[in-house]
Amino acid sequence: MIYGSHFIVLSSDPDADRAFLADVLGFEHVDAGGGWLIFALPPAEVAVHPADAPGSELYFMCDDLAAEMRSLEQRGVQCSDIVGARWGSVTKLRLPSGGEVGLYEPNHAAIVRPS
Repeated sequence: MIYGSHFIVLSSDPDADRAFLADVLGFEHVDAGGGWLIFALPPAEVAVHPADAPGSELYFMCDDLAAEMRSLEQRGVQCSDIVGARWGSVTKLRLPSGGEVGLYEPNHAAIVRPS
């Protein structure tokens, strides 16, 4: 039985990105040994998009994108401009390593919602 998912973020500065997930985004974590942190994520959904090459992207979801962006910017997080998509409003968060993760406010019937 599949009971969860494990997503890997590839990073040129994993210690800084781990600190970002723990200290800025506040995700709970366990140390799997040697400082190798494994983070609990919020409930998830997965979508399959057409593309020219295989790949994956990580997006976090929120109910109020503008408010979440203000909160993140107060904590020093750089957000891109909001882009409207058919499925919601999207920004990108800059990780300390220079990588990016997405943050979006869905405008579709989301499978997961905060309790």
